[in-house]
Amino acid sequence: MRESKDTEKETKEFLKNKLDSAKWFLNAIQSRKDTMLKVMEAIVKRQKDFFETNGGNLKPMFEKDIAEDINMDVSTVSRVVRGKYVQTDFGIYELKYFFSSAMHTDSGEDVSNKMVKEKIREMIDTEDKSKPLSDENIADMMNNAGFLLARRTVAKYRESMKIPKATLRRKIML
Repeated sequence: MRESKDTEKETKEFLKNKLDSAKWFLNAIQSRKDTMLKVMEAIVKRQKDFFETNGGNLKPMFEKDIAEDINMDVSTVSRVVRGKYVQTDFGIYELKYFFSSAMHTDSGEDVSNKMVKEKIREMIDTEDKSKPLSDENIADMMNNAGFLLARRTVAKYRESMKIPKATLRRKIML
């Protein structure tokens, strides 16, 4: 219709506008796909150990790190990872999961605070329920394992994981 001499000028203009809109839309989808791919490739590159160890060894990483890697703005990276997930052989993870702050060990190594939270959860899951571990006990055990944590930090992490304090975890054994 657009090429036909019989088509009215208004109709040709309408068709041209719709075709231009469709091309713009397809380009926008391709651009979004390319950006998402760049972000995911940068995450995989920085978190290589995590993917090779089936979910272990998560390293501290910030959105600004990825933004610098792919030469884009931090707000773009933030929008790309919000509400998006990646499926692996060992689970489904929200892309935001890969971003966390660093925690220093006594050996000078940086570990993700998510890994520290996992260790705290493991300690609580395996504790004697008749004598649950206090935040102070957990802090001491973590410090002995090389993680420099204060009792307040343990309490903050425990609360963020919605784990009750020791007195509320106690089970009376008869």
